Amino acid sequence: MVDNITSYSNPSTILHNYNPTLTSSSSHQHHDHNLYHQDHDHQDDHQDDQRSGMIKEQDRLLPIANVGRIMKQILPPNAKISKEAKETMQECVSEFISFVTGEASDKCHKEKRKTVNGDDICWALSSLGFDDYANPLKRYLNRYREFEGERVANQNKERERD
Repeated sequence: MVDNITSYSNPSTILHNYNPTLTSSSSHQHHDHNLYHQDHDHQDDHQDDQRSGMIKEQDRLLPIANVGRIMKQILPPNAKISKEAKETMQECVSEFISFVTGEASDKCHKEKRKTVNGDDICWALSSLGFDDYANPLKRYLNRYREFEGERVANQNKERERD
């Protein structure tokens, strides 16, 4: 489906969306920063990280167990996945989410909105050249909204009966 990320967006878009806090060299800075705070309680660490603009490793990556579970869904039942493969995929999908969300966030900022919604994510995917993902996601989003509308309507009916 996706052969080469560079074929989907031009270099200026990639540079525009580049976030240095997501590079491997900055993860070493996070690690060093976290070692410095090992004797402080978690709340102090979180506040210090927010002030310095640093993101902890576990906060910037999807949980590896979830990534592994998703990977296993496409593989034959007897297939195994190495730790290295899971960690590599964990980095990739986390970076992809940040990349797309950053584009959606820029759109919201230009439109003076504070909330990124599903339509913004679909727009960002298309804008970045990921139409193969944007179109199925739009269909999913529409089905989700229909389901939620039905769910809320059913809850309202239940309340009216009580």
